[in-house]
Amino acid sequence: MSYFDNIRTFVRVYELGSMSAAGRDLRVSPAVTSSRISQLEEHLGVRLFQRTTRSLTPTEQGKSFYRGATDILEAVESAEAQIVNITENLKGSLYVAAPLGVGRRLIAPQVPDFLKEYPEVNVRLRLTDRKVDLTTEGLDLAFFLGQPEDSNLRIRKIADVERILCASPDYVERRGMPESGSDLVSDGHECLSLRFPGATEFQWLLTTPAGPKRFRVSGRYESDDGDVLTDWALAGHGVAMKPVYEIADHLRAGTLVPVAGKTPPEPIQMACLFTHRRRQDPKTRLFMEFMIDRVAAIIKATDQRS
Repeated sequence: MSYFDNIRTFVRVYELGSMSAAGRDLRVSPAVTSSRISQLEEHLGVRLFQRTTRSLTPTEQGKSFYRGATDILEAVESAEAQIVNITENLKGSLYVAAPLGVGRRLIAPQVPDFLKEYPEVNVRLRLTDRKVDLTTEGLDLAFFLGQPEDSNLRIRKIADVERILCASPDYVERRGMPESGSDLVSDGHECLSLRFPGATEFQWLLTTPAGPKRFRVSGRYESDDGDVLTDWALAGHGVAMKPVYEIADHLRAGTLVPVAGKTPPEPIQMACLFTHRRRQDPKTRLFMEFMIDRVAAIIKATDQRS
């Protein structure tokens, strides 16, 4: 068994946290997976994992070796990908996930242009505002707003997205103009919450003269679909925190107006998430680079116009 195969197996065991899951991913038996890890540990002279009947935990040596091992795989697979690009046409399916607003406004409109360049590729776009698991859901790539919790995923930043607190003119006329996050809380403003398992948007992170501060806002309206919050805000039901690119047209038309301008929201990162292995699939890499260029340009232009 080659040393490179042992390294590749170690990386998948580390990322998936299971010998059996790594074996399924690599299409080898658990016994072969375990044997490869044992050979690697014998070669290195250290334990890479602490094993019990119920758990598999990387040792400190394992954590350190993982960082170097992924660099090795990336260098080798990048060279392989360049050869594939030269000798083969891109073909096959790409499984991509994105938040609803990001997918509808930024990703989906660009897909036809990508497919014109690569007509033998199929794009399977899944839109959801819930957290997705790339490995268990078979995804090649996911677009993301915020900071990923899984340190085993690779990330490519696209842009810092400006956000704004906004409401309809009718709401402001009825309830008054809140000047800051403190006003939103103390005056009992109806705040529209993006809420789904694991979400924390009901605690709005705003910029104050003393630095970033979390405000625990409240309201009777919540949804796991960001577009629903926009519709509620337009109908005068409350204050929403929205990325500028999502509501730029409404801001220009005056159907939504900025509020709480003394404490604007902190920008939020937009990024691509992928596993190490997915990154080197040529069609995944080219789709990611294509979208990063297009999406970053759209966000920049929107921020400048608003």
